[in-house]
Amino acid sequence: MSLSLKQLVVVLATAFLTGLLLLLFYLKFPFFRSSGDIEKISLAIDEKLIRQSLEQHVYYLAEEIGERHYENPGAIENTIDYIFARFSESGYSPRRELFGGRPYQNLVVELRGSVYPEEIIVVGAHYDTVWLSPGADDNASGVAVLIEMARLLSGKKLARTVRLIAFGNEEHPYAETPDMGSIVHAGSARARDENIIAMYSLEMVGFYSDKPGSQNYPALIKWFYPDTANFIGFIGNISSGILLARSLARFRCYTDFPAEGLWISEKIVPDIRRSDHASFWDQGYPALLITDTSLYRNSNYHTVGDTVDTLNYAKMARLVSGLSLMIFDLAGLSNN
Repeated sequence: MSLSLKQLVVVLATAFLTGLLLLLFYLKFPFFRSSGDIEKISLAIDEKLIRQSLEQHVYYLAEEIGERHYENPGAIENTIDYIFARFSESGYSPRRELFGGRPYQNLVVELRGSVYPEEIIVVGAHYDTVWLSPGADDNASGVAVLIEMARLLSGKKLARTVRLIAFGNEEHPYAETPDMGSIVHAGSARARDENIIAMYSLEMVGFYSDKPGSQNYPALIKWFYPDTANFIGFIGNISSGILLARSLARFRCYTDFPAEGLWISEKIVPDIRRSDHASFWDQGYPALLITDTSLYRNSNYHTVGDTVDTLNYAKMARLVSGLSLMIFDLAGLSNN
Protein backbone atom coordinates (compact mmCIF):
# COMPACT_ATOMS: atom_id res chain seq x y z
CA MET A 1 0.00 0.00 0.00
CA SER A 2 1.47 3.36 -0.97
CA LEU A 3 0.81 6.58 0.90
CA SER A 4 -0.16 9.83 -0.72
CA LEU A 5 2.03 12.87 -0.06
CA LYS A 6 -0.58 14.28 2.30
CA GLN A 7 -0.79 11.02 4.26
CA LEU A 8 3.01 10.82 4.46
CA VAL A 9 3.20 14.36 5.85
CA VAL A 10 0.55 13.51 8.46
CA VAL A 11 2.43 10.35 9.50
CA LEU A 12 5.78 12.16 9.78
CA ALA A 13 4.25 15.09 11.67
CA THR A 14 2.52 12.70 14.08
CA ALA A 15 5.75 10.77 14.67
CA PHE A 16 7.67 14.00 15.30
CA LEU A 17 5.11 15.39 17.74
CA THR A 18 4.88 12.05 19.56
CA GLY A 19 8.66 11.94 19.93
CA LEU A 20 8.72 15.55 21.11
CA LEU A 21 6.04 14.93 23.73
CA LEU A 22 7.82 11.80 24.95
CA LEU A 23 11.10 13.70 25.32
CA LEU A 24 9.42 16.57 27.17
CA PHE A 25 7.66 14.07 29.46
CA TYR A 26 10.97 12.29 30.03
CA LEU A 27 12.60 15.57 31.11
CA LYS A 28 10.06 15.85 33.90
CA PHE A 29 9.65 12.18 34.79
CA PRO A 30 12.68 10.20 33.59
CA PHE A 31 12.65 6.43 34.01
CA PHE A 32 16.09 5.07 34.78
CA ARG A 33 17.42 2.52 37.21
CA SER A 34 20.54 3.37 39.18
CA SER A 35 23.72 1.33 39.00
CA GLY A 36 24.48 -0.77 42.08
CA ASP A 37 28.23 -0.18 41.71
CA ILE A 38 27.74 3.58 41.65
CA GLU A 39 25.40 3.46 44.62
CA LYS A 40 28.28 1.85 46.55
CA ILE A 41 30.47 4.81 45.61
CA SER A 42 27.74 7.18 46.79
CA LEU A 43 27.87 5.68 50.29
CA ALA A 44 31.51 6.75 50.57
CA ILE A 45 30.85 10.39 49.63
CA ASP A 46 31.17 12.70 52.64
CA GLU A 47 29.02 15.76 51.90
CA LYS A 48 30.12 17.45 55.13
CA LEU A 49 33.75 17.32 53.97
CA ILE A 50 32.72 18.51 50.50
CA ARG A 51 30.88 21.45 52.03
CA GLN A 52 33.92 22.49 54.06
CA SER A 53 36.16 22.22 51.00
CA LEU A 54 33.73 24.23 48.84
CA GLU A 55 33.70 27.02 51.41
CA GLN A 56 37.50 27.08 51.45
CA HIS A 57 37.75 27.21 47.65
CA VAL A 58 35.17 29.97 47.26
CA TYR A 59 36.63 31.99 50.14
CA TYR A 60 40.12 31.88 48.67
CA LEU A 61 39.02 32.75 45.14
CA ALA A 62 36.41 35.41 45.93
CA GLU A 63 37.68 36.86 49.21
CA GLU A 64 41.46 36.41 49.31
CA ILE A 65 41.98 36.99 45.59
CA GLY A 66 38.80 38.88 44.67
CA GLU A 67 38.17 40.09 41.12
CA ARG A 68 39.96 37.85 38.63
CA HIS A 69 40.62 39.23 35.16
CA TYR A 70 43.61 39.92 32.92
CA GLU A 71 43.72 43.61 33.80
CA ASN A 72 44.73 42.25 37.21
CA PRO A 73 47.42 39.73 36.18
CA GLY A 74 48.53 38.98 39.72
CA ALA A 75 45.03 37.82 40.63
CA ILE A 76 44.84 35.60 37.55
CA GLU A 77 48.23 34.10 38.36
CA ASN A 78 47.15 33.34 41.93
CA THR A 79 43.88 31.84 40.69
CA ILE A 80 45.61 29.54 38.21
CA ASP A 81 48.20 28.51 40.82
CA TYR A 82 45.40 27.65 43.27
CA ILE A 83 43.47 25.50 40.81
CA PHE A 84 46.71 23.87 39.62
CA ALA A 85 47.61 22.97 43.22
CA ARG A 86 44.17 21.51 43.99
CA PHE A 87 44.20 19.38 40.82
CA SER A 88 47.72 18.19 41.66
CA GLU A 89 46.71 17.28 45.23
CA SER A 90 44.03 15.02 43.74
CA GLY A 91 46.66 13.10 41.78
CA TYR A 92 46.42 14.78 38.36
CA SER A 93 49.12 16.27 36.16
CA PRO A 94 47.51 19.52 34.99
CA ARG A 95 48.24 20.72 31.47
CA ARG A 96 48.35 24.41 30.64
CA GLU A 97 46.58 25.14 27.36
CA LEU A 98 48.15 28.46 26.30
CA PHE A 99 46.56 30.82 23.79
CA GLY A 100 46.45 34.47 22.80
CA GLY A 101 49.15 37.07 23.16
CA ARG A 102 49.50 37.33 26.94
CA PRO A 103 49.41 34.26 26.92
CA TYR A 104 46.06 33.32 28.41
CA GLN A 105 45.48 29.79 29.63
CA ASN A 106 43.08 26.97 30.37
CA LEU A 107 43.99 24.28 32.90
CA VAL A 108 43.19 20.74 31.75
CA VAL A 109 43.26 17.40 33.58
CA GLU A 110 42.07 14.07 32.28
CA LEU A 111 41.07 10.59 33.39
CA ARG A 112 41.65 8.42 30.34
CA GLY A 113 39.05 5.73 29.75
CA SER A 114 40.17 2.12 29.55
CA VAL A 115 37.44 0.75 27.26
CA TYR A 116 36.29 3.62 25.04
CA PRO A 117 39.07 6.19 25.53
CA GLU A 118 38.16 8.03 22.33
CA GLU A 119 34.73 8.92 23.80
CA ILE A 120 35.27 12.06 25.87
CA ILE A 121 33.11 13.72 28.53
CA VAL A 122 34.12 17.31 29.31
CA VAL A 123 33.27 19.18 32.51
CA GLY A 124 34.36 22.81 32.68
CA ALA A 125 34.03 26.06 34.63
CA HIS A 126 35.48 29.50 33.95
CA TYR A 127 37.64 31.10 36.63
CA ASP A 128 37.60 34.77 35.56
CA THR A 129 35.27 37.56 36.71
CA VAL A 130 34.07 40.92 35.49
CA TRP A 131 35.64 44.09 36.89
CA LEU A 132 34.92 45.03 40.53
CA SER A 133 33.08 41.81 41.35
CA PRO A 134 34.55 39.21 43.75
CA GLY A 135 32.64 36.63 41.73
CA ALA A 136 31.61 34.18 44.44
CA ASP A 137 28.70 32.75 42.47
CA ASP A 138 30.10 33.90 39.10
CA ASN A 139 32.11 31.77 39.00
CA ALA A 140 34.06 30.70 42.07
CA SER A 141 31.10 28.42 42.76
CA GLY A 142 31.58 26.60 39.45
CA VAL A 143 35.35 26.30 39.95
CA ALA A 144 34.88 24.99 43.49
CA VAL A 145 32.44 22.33 42.27
CA LEU A 146 34.85 21.41 39.46
CA ILE A 147 37.72 20.97 41.95
CA GLU A 148 35.62 18.76 44.22
CA MET A 149 34.33 16.68 41.32
CA ALA A 150 37.93 16.18 40.20
CA ARG A 151 38.80 14.96 43.70
CA LEU A 152 35.91 12.47 43.78
CA LEU A 153 36.65 11.16 40.28
CA SER A 154 40.40 10.81 40.87
CA GLY A 155 41.78 7.29 40.71
CA LYS A 156 38.55 5.71 39.48
CA LYS A 157 38.74 3.31 36.54
CA LEU A 158 36.32 4.59 33.94
CA ALA A 159 35.31 3.18 30.57
CA ARG A 160 35.21 6.59 28.86
CA THR A 161 37.59 9.52 29.14
CA VAL A 162 36.63 12.38 31.47
CA ARG A 163 38.31 15.74 30.91
CA LEU A 164 38.05 18.55 33.48
CA ILE A 165 38.87 22.11 32.40
CA ALA A 166 39.20 25.45 34.18
CA PHE A 167 38.55 27.94 31.38
CA GLY A 168 39.99 31.41 31.04
CA ASN A 169 38.34 34.46 29.50
CA GLU A 170 34.63 33.66 29.61
CA GLU A 171 33.73 37.20 30.65
CA HIS A 172 33.72 40.50 28.73
CA PRO A 173 35.71 41.60 26.73
CA TYR A 174 36.77 38.09 25.68
CA ALA A 175 33.38 36.36 25.50
CA GLU A 176 32.61 35.06 21.99
CA THR A 177 36.03 36.16 20.69
CA PRO A 178 39.03 34.04 19.56
CA ASP A 179 40.57 34.72 23.00
CA MET A 180 37.77 32.97 24.90
CA GLY A 181 39.24 29.85 26.52
CA SER A 182 36.40 27.50 25.69
CA ILE A 183 36.35 28.64 22.04
CA VAL A 184 40.04 27.77 21.85
CA HIS A 185 39.58 24.33 23.41
CA ALA A 186 36.44 23.37 21.48
CA GLY A 187 38.00 24.52 18.19
CA SER A 188 41.19 22.55 18.87
CA ALA A 189 39.16 19.48 19.77
CA ARG A 190 37.25 19.70 16.49
CA ALA A 191 40.49 20.20 14.56
CA ARG A 192 41.83 17.00 16.17
CA ASP A 193 38.52 15.29 15.29
CA GLU A 194 37.94 14.40 18.94
CA ASN A 195 34.75 12.56 19.81
CA ILE A 196 33.34 14.67 22.65
CA ILE A 197 30.10 12.92 23.53
CA ALA A 198 29.08 15.33 26.29
CA MET A 199 30.13 18.71 27.69
CA TYR A 200 28.90 20.28 30.93
CA SER A 201 29.51 23.94 31.76
CA LEU A 202 29.32 24.74 35.48
CA GLU A 203 28.13 28.36 35.47
CA MET A 204 26.96 29.97 38.73
CA VAL A 205 25.82 27.02 40.82
CA GLY A 206 25.75 28.34 44.39
CA PHE A 207 22.77 30.67 44.91
CA TYR A 208 19.47 29.22 46.19
CA SER A 209 16.31 30.37 47.94
CA ASP A 210 13.21 28.61 49.30
CA LYS A 211 11.18 31.81 49.11
CA PRO A 212 8.19 31.71 46.70
CA GLY A 213 8.63 34.20 43.89
CA SER A 214 12.44 34.14 44.12
CA GLN A 215 12.89 32.65 40.62
CA ASN A 216 12.48 34.54 37.34
CA TYR A 217 12.67 33.41 33.70
CA PRO A 218 12.70 34.72 30.16
CA ALA A 219 9.11 35.61 29.25
CA LEU A 220 8.56 32.69 26.87
CA ILE A 221 9.16 29.94 29.42
CA LYS A 222 8.13 31.34 32.81
CA TRP A 223 4.76 29.57 32.82
CA PHE A 224 6.29 26.09 32.69
CA TYR A 225 8.69 26.18 35.65
CA PRO A 226 8.56 26.72 39.44
CA ASP A 227 8.81 30.21 40.93
CA THR A 228 11.02 29.10 43.84
CA ALA A 229 14.80 29.29 43.34
CA ASN A 230 15.68 26.02 45.05
CA PHE A 231 16.71 23.94 42.00
CA ILE A 232 19.63 23.50 39.61
CA GLY A 233 19.00 23.97 35.91
CA PHE A 234 20.12 21.66 33.09
CA ILE A 235 19.85 23.56 29.79
CA GLY A 236 20.40 22.19 26.30
CA ASN A 237 19.84 23.35 22.74
CA ILE A 238 17.89 21.31 20.21
CA SER A 239 20.80 19.09 19.15
CA SER A 240 21.63 18.33 22.81
CA GLY A 241 18.17 16.99 23.68
CA ILE A 242 19.19 13.35 24.11
CA LEU A 243 22.14 14.31 26.33
CA LEU A 244 19.81 16.49 28.39
CA ALA A 245 17.34 13.67 28.94
CA ARG A 246 20.04 11.12 29.79
CA SER A 247 21.86 13.49 32.14
CA LEU A 248 18.73 14.50 34.05
CA ALA A 249 17.68 10.88 34.39
CA ARG A 250 20.99 9.84 35.88
CA PHE A 251 21.29 12.89 38.11
CA ARG A 252 17.84 12.26 39.58
CA CYS A 253 18.72 8.62 40.22
CA TYR A 254 21.49 9.50 42.65
CA THR A 255 20.21 12.60 44.43
CA ASP A 256 16.96 14.21 45.49
CA PHE A 257 18.40 17.64 44.71
CA PRO A 258 15.68 19.48 42.72
CA ALA A 259 16.58 19.74 39.02
CA GLU A 260 14.76 21.27 36.07
CA GLY A 261 15.54 20.70 32.40
CA LEU A 262 15.09 23.17 29.56
CA TRP A 263 15.32 21.99 25.94
CA ILE A 264 14.99 24.89 23.55
CA SER A 265 16.66 26.62 20.62
CA GLU A 266 19.14 29.38 21.41
CA LYS A 267 17.45 31.34 18.64
CA ILE A 268 14.29 31.45 20.75
CA VAL A 269 16.05 32.17 24.08
CA PRO A 270 19.49 33.66 23.23
CA ASP A 271 20.45 33.92 26.91
CA ILE A 272 21.00 30.15 27.09
CA ARG A 273 24.24 30.69 25.13
CA ARG A 274 25.86 32.72 27.91
CA SER A 275 28.66 30.42 29.01
CA ASP A 276 31.34 28.03 27.80
CA HIS A 277 28.98 25.29 26.60
CA ALA A 278 28.01 27.46 23.60
CA SER A 279 31.57 27.15 22.26
CA PHE A 280 30.99 23.39 22.02
CA TRP A 281 27.55 23.82 20.43
CA ASP A 282 29.22 25.92 17.74
CA GLN A 283 31.58 23.01 17.00
CA GLY A 284 28.71 20.54 16.73
CA TYR A 285 29.22 18.88 20.12
CA PRO A 286 26.34 18.07 22.53
CA ALA A 287 26.66 20.29 25.61
CA LEU A 288 24.64 21.42 28.61
CA LEU A 289 24.65 24.48 30.83
CA ILE A 290 24.44 23.54 34.52
CA THR A 291 23.34 26.67 36.39
CA ASP A 292 21.41 28.27 39.20
CA THR A 293 20.05 30.47 36.35
CA SER A 294 22.35 33.44 36.99
CA LEU A 295 20.69 36.86 36.73
CA TYR A 296 17.22 35.27 36.68
CA ARG A 297 17.74 34.44 40.34
CA ASN A 298 20.79 36.16 41.77
CA SER A 299 20.51 39.96 41.97
CA ASN A 300 24.22 40.10 42.90
CA TYR A 301 25.16 39.06 39.36
CA HIS A 302 28.19 41.05 38.12
CA THR A 303 28.22 43.33 41.16
CA VAL A 304 30.31 43.91 44.28
CA GLY A 305 27.56 42.04 46.14
CA ASP A 306 28.51 38.65 44.67
CA THR A 307 30.19 37.61 47.93
CA VAL A 308 30.98 34.37 49.74
CA ASP A 309 28.26 34.81 52.37
CA THR A 310 25.46 34.73 49.76
CA LEU A 311 26.00 31.10 48.72
CA ASN A 312 24.46 27.90 50.06
CA TYR A 313 27.33 25.47 50.56
CA ALA A 314 25.18 22.59 51.84
CA LYS A 315 23.21 22.61 48.60
CA MET A 316 26.42 22.93 46.60
CA ALA A 317 27.79 19.83 48.36
CA ARG A 318 24.70 17.84 47.39
CA LEU A 319 25.13 19.11 43.85
CA VAL A 320 28.75 17.91 43.75
CA SER A 321 27.62 14.47 44.89
CA GLY A 322 24.81 14.23 42.33
CA LEU A 323 26.89 15.51 39.41
CA SER A 324 29.85 13.26 40.23
CA LEU A 325 27.65 10.16 40.39
CA MET A 326 25.99 11.21 37.13
CA ILE A 327 29.44 11.42 35.48
CA PHE A 328 30.43 8.05 36.91
CA ASP A 329 27.30 6.56 35.34
CA LEU A 330 27.71 8.25 31.95
CA ALA A 331 31.42 7.44 31.77
CA GLY A 332 30.89 3.87 32.95
CA LEU A 333 32.94 2.09 35.58
CA SER A 334 35.57 -0.25 34.20
CA ASN A 335 36.80 -3.54 35.62
CA ASN A 336 39.94 -3.42 33.48
